[in-house]
Amino acid sequence: MKPVGRPRKMRHIGQQASVLQFSPRGKPGRPDEVALPADQLEAIRLADAQGLSQSVAAAQMAVSRATFGRILREARQRVARAITGGKIIRIVRQ
Repeated sequence: MKPVGRPRKMRHIGQQASVLQFSPRGKPGRPDEVALPADQLEAIRLADAQGLSQSVAAAQMAVSRATFGRILREARQRVARAITGGKIIRIVRQ
């Protein structure tokens, strides 16, 4: 079966993650995990940690501003689910 839709465009990742997992403390047992792809981590780093506008950050990642906005929205949702649900955040290199 052929994949549906357009092929995924390569995204420029300016900085690889030095830490690949964040775990909540104080939760007994092995919590569930939320996977955070490298492009979503990069979007959070550019927009939230560095405070760049979406247009500038999109240019640095070599994607459109609309695509950057979608990547950032999905990343923030995943991080929010992990924090509010006491889940592990695992960084996934692509």
